[in-house]
Amino acid sequence: MQYMLMFYQPSAEFEQRNDASSQALRASWMAYADAVRASGISQGGHGLFPPMTGTTLRVRGDKRQVQDGPFADTKEQLGGYFVIDVADLDAALEWAARAPCATSGGVEVRPVFIATAAATA
Repeated sequence: MQYMLMFYQPSAEFEQRNDASSQALRASWMAYADAVRASGISQGGHGLFPPMTGTTLRVRGDKRQVQDGPFADTKEQLGGYFVIDVADLDAALEWAARAPCATSGGVEVRPVFIATAAATA
């Protein structure tokens, strides 16, 4: 079954720094991504640019509301994702627990809905 792992990180982790802790964090993410890919469960995934580079759009009535940055004012922001194909939720949770942000932010694990012709008719 396919699951999306969505990685939420504290805002401070998006700051562009070159100190030892930032380098260690980047190295831990690279090691994690390499492990996911090497396991053969990866269906795809990407990191995202920092939240302040995003734009949020909402349509209310016939008006578009556009806001720079993330819509929600939260302490954690979506930093990236993987779609993985594993046997069950327990296996997906095992991979989620290995993510570097699991101890400082969080990982949302959600089953992927794959639309079929019957489901869309």
